[in-house]
Amino acid sequence: MDNKLTKKVVRAGVVTTGTTLLLLMSSPAFALQRNDGDDPGSGLSVLQTLGLFVAIPLVLFGVIAGLVIVTDKSRKQQEH
Repeated sequence: MDNKLTKKVVRAGVVTTGTTLLLLMSSPAFALQRNDGDDPGSGLSVLQTLGLFVAIPLVLFGVIAGLVIVTDKSRKQQEH
């Protein structure tokens, strides 16, 4: 039992170390060099960014959750 726990701890340590090294090697400084043919568009405003990365995912989550609740057949079976 203790051997299995040790293996899990070692595995978690290796994964954490590997991920940390990967993140350190992929420095954002490499993104400052433009490639040929780059044509970056205009930046997003704060409201556009919040809408794109916060509001739209929350709305989609709500729609999907609502559809799951509405189409749930197990509740109908429990009532009968």
